[in-house]
Amino acid sequence: MDKLYHLKNIAVAVLLVFTLQGCRDQQVREIPVRDFFKTPEKSTFKISPDGKYISYLKPYQKKQNLFVQDLATGQEQRVTSFTDYAVRRDYSWTYNNQIVFSQDMISFRQFRICALDVATRRVRTLLSQDKATMQLIMTKNKQQPDVITIAMNKRDSANFDIYRLNIRTSELRAYVVNPGNVSEWFPDADGKIHLAKVSDGVDETILYRPSDEAPFKPIIKNNFKNSVEPIMFTTHKDLFYAVSNVNRDKSALVEINAQTGKEEKVIYASDAADLSDVGFSKYSHKLESVSWEDAKKQSHFFDKGIEGIYHDLGVQLKGNKIRIVDRDSAEKKYIINTYTDRDPGSYYLYQPDGKKLTKIGETNPGLTPDELCAMQPVSFKASDGLVINGYLTLPQTKTKTNLPVVVMPHGGPWRRDSWGYSSEVQFLANRGYAVFQVNYRGSTGYGKAFHSAGFKQVGGKMQDDITDGVKWLISQKIANPKKIALMGSGFGGFSALYGIANHPELYNCAIVQSGLINFISYIKDVPPFLKSQLKMRYEMVGNPETDADMFRAISPVFHPDKIKLPLLIFQGGRDPRTNISELKLFVRELKNRKVPVTFVYKDNERSFFNEESRMQVYADIEKFLDNNMRVKP
Repeated sequence: MDKLYHLKNIAVAVLLVFTLQGCRDQQVREIPVRDFFKTPEKSTFKISPDGKYISYLKPYQKKQNLFVQDLATGQEQRVTSFTDYAVRRDYSWTYNNQIVFSQDMISFRQFRICALDVATRRVRTLLSQDKATMQLIMTKNKQQPDVITIAMNKRDSANFDIYRLNIRTSELRAYVVNPGNVSEWFPDADGKIHLAKVSDGVDETILYRPSDEAPFKPIIKNNFKNSVEPIMFTTHKDLFYAVSNVNRDKSALVEINAQTGKEEKVIYASDAADLSDVGFSKYSHKLESVSWEDAKKQSHFFDKGIEGIYHDLGVQLKGNKIRIVDRDSAEKKYIINTYTDRDPGSYYLYQPDGKKLTKIGETNPGLTPDELCAMQPVSFKASDGLVINGYLTLPQTKTKTNLPVVVMPHGGPWRRDSWGYSSEVQFLANRGYAVFQVNYRGSTGYGKAFHSAGFKQVGGKMQDDITDGVKWLISQKIANPKKIALMGSGFGGFSALYGIANHPELYNCAIVQSGLINFISYIKDVPPFLKSQLKMRYEMVGNPETDADMFRAISPVFHPDKIKLPLLIFQGGRDPRTNISELKLFVRELKNRKVPVTFVYKDNERSFFNEESRMQVYADIEKFLDNNMRVKP
């Protein structure tokens, strides 16, 4: 088995080095930073339930605003004109042609929900709250089209209650009060809450009530290592679909009896990976498909009509990954999004009757796929024998060996990197760097055993997997061992700092955004609405009381003396998960020790999301890497 694995790795390396698809053996032009990171010309397309309009976000004076197009006339109109705070991506239509949207007013620490009447183009503020977070839960309610469902931690910052908000009168009514331990609510197609999940941080329980008048009762109890995620009720009122990994390694789509909590049957499972997405129609109330990510996303279809749509789209849009992002209530018009690893994607209006496909927008028409590079799935064995997966993107340079490499550990850490387009990856590859992304142990999507293998390994085997991946790149002659950088955000930022502190012989420099520098304060200072997850974090990461020695050993804030390599740090002053004073002291200590550190701090930013800030961030990254990594001809 080991011999076969070794031969497979040799074959992969040969493929990567000599014939990586899409990368020509020539130098391509240097694409401007702005072309990679400018705000999309049009994005977040949606369609009105009556199928008469499409809506999308488009920049107006550098802020994302709502635009509406009449499909009968083709007329486009800007319907909001905000120049201070953008319209968020979670906007939604109602059945009576209202658009409900939210704004995060960072400077005022305020959250606002507004409604737009499409007929009159009038915008009304429905609800504005200081120091409270709001989430749109359900806006399409056929029974009560003027009523939307929202979650808000207004009453108690630690808990989200469910409210009903009348978008005509702005009347706000409490619908379900959180008893103090509900971590998730699951609305049905009409916005009613029949299922909820409670958690004490270690154990989680699914609750069910058959009606608004009935009390919730527990039906399923699991340790946090197991998971049951309700999806939708079946046509039988006592049965619901859920994605569950109970009594199995890879999560599967199952049918559960809501009265007993008993799993009735398995609808679909994949041996390759956890199911990541379940497609269903909220209008016709039918299950349509399931998807999972191994190296790339794959799907299985339950509904012949939807399967036919995807088949036809696959013929018309050959080579693209395709997903349905919205549809009208009659299911006669669909909004389609396409993408590849070298194409940020396009949006189409698709009408199954006549198989009519009309392009309505491109995410970034200034980029040409031929100038970009293929993201290739790779795998290697960690030092303890565990197979680790990831992605490698090689630049379009004449030489495919001895390349400068930027290693990008993902954040979370309980997430994963996926195959697809990434502006960040393509920008770096265009500048001549190979980009290496490692789904270290603990990453999601690969099953329960792989996920659990990362518990209490945030400064241990997770980091070893990244180190082993870098050594594998060097052994395959892909990486120039003297030109390797680390770059990450959040937990990925911690991984970058950990790497240059503990393996300075492997790296040249590191780039960190909103990096986690102190596990003790990070866990102790968790926001109120995450308090219920503390016990789970203790099990998965560690307890700042009982594991304080371990946290001190791995947290960069306690070891500025171990960091000597060039460092570029970005931080927003409004980031709620960063102790700003602690970070500033850490940077000051590094500078006192003559560490070449550049600290970019913006007081009124969270994550450098606005376009101007993004441009500056990546201009700084380009300059930093050029000074520390560029292989001069």
